[in-house]
Amino acid sequence: MKLVHVVGARPNFMKVAPVLRAGQAVPGLSQVLVHTGQHYDPSMSDSFFQDLGLPAPDENLGVGSGTHAEQTARIMLAFEPVLDRHQPDWVVVYGDVNSTVACALVAVKKGIRIAHVEAGLRSRDRAMPEEINRILTDQLADLLLTPSRDGNENLAAEGIPADRIRLVGNVMVDTLLRLREVAAKRGMPEQLGVKGRDYAFVTLHRPSNVDDRDTLAELLSALDDLGTRMPVLFAVHPRTRRRISEFGLQAPNGPVRLLDPLGYLETVNLVDGAALVLTDSGGLQEETTVLGVPCLTARPSTERPVTITEGTNRLVASRRDAIGAAVTDLLARRAGGSFRPGKPEGWDGLAGERVIAALLDAALPSPQRLS
Repeated sequence: MKLVHVVGARPNFMKVAPVLRAGQAVPGLSQVLVHTGQHYDPSMSDSFFQDLGLPAPDENLGVGSGTHAEQTARIMLAFEPVLDRHQPDWVVVYGDVNSTVACALVAVKKGIRIAHVEAGLRSRDRAMPEEINRILTDQLADLLLTPSRDGNENLAAEGIPADRIRLVGNVMVDTLLRLREVAAKRGMPEQLGVKGRDYAFVTLHRPSNVDDRDTLAELLSALDDLGTRMPVLFAVHPRTRRRISEFGLQAPNGPVRLLDPLGYLETVNLVDGAALVLTDSGGLQEETTVLGVPCLTARPSTERPVTITEGTNRLVASRRDAIGAAVTDLLARRAGGSFRPGKPEGWDGLAGERVIAALLDAALPSPQRLS
């Protein structure tokens, strides 16, 4: 059996690593890694391959940036010849980026089976481009591999047959648990002068937060306020840095330290030691849940509700007053001992093995394809 794994952006890299590793232990299983190049900045891509111990991609499509339509179209055009060369039994796509839906569309038109890792997540907010990608990919996929039971429920409600759905757990957690001790050796809190102190770790990059001047100004003011309580380490996405400059906003300073984009291990090291995380990232919602770190997610909705019901996450409006009130409440709960995180089912470090097992066990009827 031959698998073609498709990645395009940093969150995909953490997801594919444990699946590739599990597949390497299976005799006769051939694997091809395709990087679409959706994240084309070396600081946003290459370092993650190194940190995760991923092999160099077998195919690098180098599609770069553009509008959603431009990027999706370029990926589709570049991916079709890859399938012609490799003739895989399965195309395995990850998460909800443009690469995911673009490559699924190409595969379904060529009659190649699709497995979607991290299927079934829903924010129910169609203003998020990722939500459209999730819905479309799940409708195309032959095997839907979910990270939590709410994913199974969402897919069943959308009419996906139960025999196409498998609960495998969270592959990102596999990577986190495997590399947590390695990350600790990076000594980032020591390097940044916050070891032994309460500090906040911040990432903000979603268009809904950083592409609107007033919203971004509110968030930056909230960081200034947070800096009066503790040091703030703000890992600034290139998009966010550009918007701060374009909008003529004053970047936080003093206790708020602006950092260049970090590698995976550096990020895990800082998150693991933080008193709290403020983010709009999907992956950090999951990682803070596993690490037991309080997380405030500056979004109106999340496709990962299990991080709220069973983890450490809380949604907060992207406003200065709302974030300030949430921080006050969170710190009071920590001080009072009422902050008790849990761990969702299947977030145990073995999801990669379950993904490979599901692919090997899949006995699906030949799919009906468009001519």
